[in-house]
Amino acid sequence: VQLQASGGGLVQAGDSLRLSCAASGDTFRGYAVAWFRQAPGKEREFVAAFSRSHSATYYRDSVKGRFTISRDNARTTVYLQMNSLKREDTAVYYCAAATSVITSSIGNSDAYGYWGQGTLVTVSS
Repeated sequence: VQLQASGGGLVQAGDSLRLSCAASGDTFRGYAVAWFRQAPGKEREFVAAFSRSHSATYYRDSVKGRFTISRDNARTTVYLQMNSLKREDTAVYYCAAATSVITSSIGNSDAYGYWGQGTLVTVSS
Protein backbone atom coordinates (compact mmCIF):
# COMPACT_ATOMS: atom_id res chain seq x y z
CA VAL A 1 0.00 0.00 0.00
CA GLN A 2 1.16 3.54 -0.75
CA LEU A 3 0.19 6.40 1.54
CA GLN A 4 -0.36 10.04 0.68
CA ALA A 5 -0.77 12.51 3.51
CA SER A 6 -2.29 15.92 2.96
CA GLY A 7 -4.14 18.73 4.67
CA GLY A 8 -1.41 20.48 6.58
CA GLY A 9 -1.08 24.23 6.71
CA LEU A 10 -0.58 27.33 8.78
CA VAL A 11 -3.27 27.99 11.38
CA GLN A 12 -3.66 30.01 14.55
CA ALA A 13 -3.84 28.56 18.02
CA GLY A 14 -7.36 27.38 18.73
CA ASP A 15 -8.13 26.64 15.10
CA SER A 16 -8.97 23.27 13.58
CA LEU A 17 -7.42 21.30 10.76
CA ARG A 18 -8.17 17.94 9.19
CA LEU A 19 -5.41 15.79 7.80
CA SER A 20 -6.04 13.04 5.28
CA CYS A 21 -4.11 9.89 4.54
CA ALA A 22 -5.11 8.30 1.26
CA ALA A 23 -4.26 4.72 0.40
CA SER A 24 -3.42 3.52 -3.08
CA GLY A 25 -2.54 0.07 -4.28
CA ASP A 26 -4.71 -1.39 -1.53
CA THR A 27 -7.28 -0.29 1.01
CA PHE A 28 -6.67 0.07 4.72
CA ARG A 29 -8.67 -3.07 5.46
CA GLY A 30 -6.51 -5.26 7.68
CA TYR A 31 -3.97 -2.52 8.38
CA ALA A 32 -3.38 -0.71 11.60
CA VAL A 33 -3.13 2.96 10.63
CA ALA A 34 -1.45 5.61 12.70
CA TRP A 35 -0.47 9.24 12.71
CA PHE A 36 2.92 10.27 14.00
CA ARG A 37 4.48 13.70 14.15
CA GLN A 38 7.93 15.15 14.33
CA ALA A 39 8.65 18.65 15.51
CA PRO A 40 11.90 20.42 14.62
CA GLY A 41 14.76 19.04 16.67
CA LYS A 42 12.61 16.39 18.29
CA GLU A 43 12.04 12.71 17.82
CA ARG A 44 9.05 11.35 15.97
CA GLU A 45 6.17 10.70 18.34
CA PHE A 46 2.93 8.80 18.20
CA VAL A 47 -0.29 10.79 17.86
CA ALA A 48 -3.21 8.48 17.15
CA ALA A 49 -3.99 5.10 15.64
CA PHE A 50 -6.59 2.62 14.55
CA SER A 51 -6.16 -1.03 15.42
CA ARG A 52 -6.00 -3.48 12.51
CA SER A 53 -9.71 -4.17 12.82
CA HIS A 54 -10.36 -0.42 13.06
CA SER A 55 -12.54 -1.18 16.05
CA ALA A 56 -10.19 0.46 18.53
CA THR A 57 -8.52 3.85 18.57
CA TYR A 58 -5.54 5.07 20.52
CA TYR A 59 -4.26 8.56 21.29
CA ARG A 60 -1.32 10.14 23.01
CA ASP A 61 -2.41 11.84 26.19
CA SER A 62 -1.70 15.37 25.02
CA VAL A 63 -4.18 15.14 22.12
CA LYS A 64 -7.00 13.25 23.80
CA GLY A 65 -10.23 15.21 23.57
CA ARG A 66 -8.81 17.43 20.83
CA PHE A 67 -7.85 15.04 18.02
CA THR A 68 -9.99 12.35 16.43
CA ILE A 69 -8.89 9.63 14.05
CA SER A 70 -11.51 8.38 11.64
CA ARG A 71 -11.83 6.70 8.28
CA ASP A 72 -14.18 6.57 5.34
CA ASN A 73 -16.45 3.58 4.78
CA ALA A 74 -14.41 2.38 1.82
CA ARG A 75 -11.32 2.29 4.06
CA THR A 76 -9.31 4.20 1.50
CA THR A 77 -8.74 7.30 3.58
CA VAL A 78 -7.94 7.88 7.22
CA TYR A 79 -8.41 11.29 8.73
CA LEU A 80 -7.02 13.14 11.70
CA GLN A 81 -9.35 15.87 12.87
CA MET A 82 -7.40 18.30 15.00
CA ASN A 83 -9.30 20.81 17.10
CA SER A 84 -8.14 23.44 19.58
CA LEU A 85 -4.68 23.38 18.08
CA LYS A 86 -1.77 24.54 20.19
CA ARG A 87 1.67 25.82 19.25
CA GLU A 88 3.13 22.59 20.55
CA ASP A 89 1.18 20.69 17.89
CA THR A 90 3.45 22.23 15.25
CA ALA A 91 5.18 19.39 13.44
CA VAL A 92 5.37 17.37 10.29
CA TYR A 93 2.61 14.80 10.50
CA TYR A 94 3.07 11.37 8.98
CA CYS A 95 0.59 8.60 8.42
CA ALA A 96 1.75 5.03 8.65
CA ALA A 97 0.28 1.58 8.20
CA ALA A 98 1.12 -1.90 9.36
CA THR A 99 -0.31 -5.32 8.64
CA SER A 100 0.94 -6.85 11.84
CA VAL A 101 1.25 -4.84 15.02
CA ILE A 102 0.34 -5.85 18.54
CA THR A 103 -1.56 -3.51 20.79
CA SER A 104 1.43 -2.81 23.01
CA SER A 105 3.38 -1.61 19.95
CA ILE A 106 0.64 0.49 18.38
CA GLY A 107 2.53 3.65 19.28
CA ASN A 108 5.93 2.39 18.18
CA SER A 109 7.00 3.79 14.82
CA ASP A 110 9.26 0.78 14.24
CA ALA A 111 6.16 -1.39 13.99
CA TYR A 112 4.99 0.34 10.82
CA GLY A 113 6.33 -0.58 7.44
CA TYR A 114 4.38 1.80 5.25
CA TRP A 115 4.76 5.57 5.50
CA GLY A 116 3.40 8.61 3.78
CA GLN A 117 5.57 11.59 2.94
CA GLY A 118 4.41 13.90 5.74
CA THR A 119 2.44 17.10 5.82
CA LEU A 120 3.49 20.20 7.75
CA VAL A 121 1.22 21.68 10.40
CA THR A 122 2.26 25.04 11.78
CA VAL A 123 0.30 26.57 14.64
CA SER A 124 0.97 30.20 15.39
CA SER A 125 0.01 31.99 18.57
